[in-house]
Amino acid sequence: MDSRPLSPHLQIYRWQLTSVLSIVHRLTGIFLVGFILGLIGWLFSLNQGLKTYQFFTDFMETWPLKVFTFFLIVSLTYHFLNGIRHLFWDIGWGLDLKDVYRSGWIVLT
Repeated sequence: MDSRPLSPHLQIYRWQLTSVLSIVHRLTGIFLVGFILGLIGWLFSLNQGLKTYQFFTDFMETWPLKVFTFFLIVSLTYHFLNGIRHLFWDIGWGLDLKDVYRSGWIVLT
């Protein structure tokens, strides 16, 4: 019997741009749930009155939330642009390997 593994181990797997972009696309989609929760919190604070809204806005001005908001904007931008890339693939455009890598680098820049 052959002693080689059936699939490559992560230690010897050579990462490709396409697989990394796919993984990052999924992770940013999960991260964008934070945007939805923040939006729900903002709407809830609007509904509860001025005091609650002021507490929410003061909380949003702390530096950890500003860092979170920055990464949220980066995630939203990347996820949006990569989603457009996938829509082009759905209609059959840019499926050549050269075009896949080119569009991947365009999304990153």
